[in-house]
Amino acid sequence: MSRFAAVHRTIRSLVTALFCLSAAVVAAQGFPTKPIRIIVNTAPGGLTDVTTRMVAQKMSERLGQPITVENQAGGGGLLGIRSVKNAAPDGYTLLASAGTIAIQQVLKDDAGYDVIKDFAPVGPMVRSPLVFVVGANTPFKSYADLTAQAKAQPGKYSYASAGIGTTTHLAAAMWAQQAGLQLMHVPYKGNGAAMPDVMSGRVEALFEAYGSGATKVKDGLLRALAVTSTSRLPGLPDVPTLAEAGLPGFNFYLWLGVMAPAGTPKEVVGKLSDALRASMGSREISERMKSDGAEAMSMAPEEFGEFLKRDLSLVSKLVKDLEIPKQ
Repeated sequence: MSRFAAVHRTIRSLVTALFCLSAAVVAAQGFPTKPIRIIVNTAPGGLTDVTTRMVAQKMSERLGQPITVENQAGGGGLLGIRSVKNAAPDGYTLLASAGTIAIQQVLKDDAGYDVIKDFAPVGPMVRSPLVFVVGANTPFKSYADLTAQAKAQPGKYSYASAGIGTTTHLAAAMWAQQAGLQLMHVPYKGNGAAMPDVMSGRVEALFEAYGSGATKVKDGLLRALAVTSTSRLPGLPDVPTLAEAGLPGFNFYLWLGVMAPAGTPKEVVGKLSDALRASMGSREISERMKSDGAEAMSMAPEEFGEFLKRDLSLVSKLVKDLEIPKQ
């Protein structure tokens, strides 16, 4: 190839790249021009689903376009995660996920994604503590009752979870380890599936999201022994924190956040982030979150990206310390 031809080819490539960049900038400036879809990687009715639907409505009002929420549960959340990873990076398909996205990456031999490389962080929505519950008809009247019995009879008692590697599993495993208890883990396909066995006493304990757990406690179906927050919750003022009950320094929160496919233009991510933060700052949502025992979170995309890196590192250490085998 002659030097002239090589220079011509280089110039043509630069012009093409500049044209594509210009087109992307123009598209980003006009964003959004059509409906947006948020994929929730859990079944309908859970904390992630309910929170996302509230937030989506507020974001829609600010962005001026409809936002639909679609549930793609399955594979411990992997189905929805992978679906969004492979979506067009144009801001019109987003993922709403709990910290499961970091957990599954650590636990799976081949999760099929890298949360840092394959997603553009938009921002967090909320963090929520868990409620440590037992069936209302069990003999355990307090946290001390349960731990005393479990220590006296190692291996006899059990705890349920939403599945291996879920937030409720990690919270319970961390608690059992720190409390020095030998308990049997009974994984289910979601906390909802575990609830009948916990309420009946066939499985002794469960860590449940506050929003759904507190309602069942007040209805007399469950008994709350402790909460995983750093201070007592207004909705359950008589229930101690785990730190108060006997595990100093223990706290555990699950978080929910929104991500876009990697490669989504920075300007588009910025607009989505602005709409998300404005939504979380609205009185309606902040008051609803507070009543559900959750705390609204607000971070710029760069901050949320650093948060994800820290969470991934913490989960990796926790899984290693708890000796949870890869799946």
